[in-house]
Amino acid sequence: MLRGRILAESLRPGVVVEVPDLRVVRMWREDVSAGAGPGQPPVWTLLDVEAPDERAGELADALAGALLEEGGWYADFQVGADHVVVFAGRSFRYRRGDEPARAHVAAYGRSVGVPEHQLDWKG
Repeated sequence: MLRGRILAESLRPGVVVEVPDLRVVRMWREDVSAGAGPGQPPVWTLLDVEAPDERAGELADALAGALLEEGGWYADFQVGADHVVVFAGRSFRYRRGDEPARAHVAAYGRSVGVPEHQLDWKG
């Protein structure tokens, strides 16, 4: 079962993320004003999601097409022994614990405006 987190504020207005068997298992709002990046709102709506592993590619594609390009947004999820990190128009999948691959993805995140302190995903 893949598991991840999506921030509602990271999605483009009007976009629909529709992946068969994707379900929200937890949802809450959090004040992140102390750590919000430039152009990011001070309160976020967090959605913990899960889906069968075989939906990983569909979810990555759907999120790559749905995430805002500005603001340094990304979404990530775990699938099996892999970690998937998705940005607007692009996704990366690497084996958890592969530090060179993780560093490559973090460098890409920096290049698209993700604040350093938000490059804290596990894996």
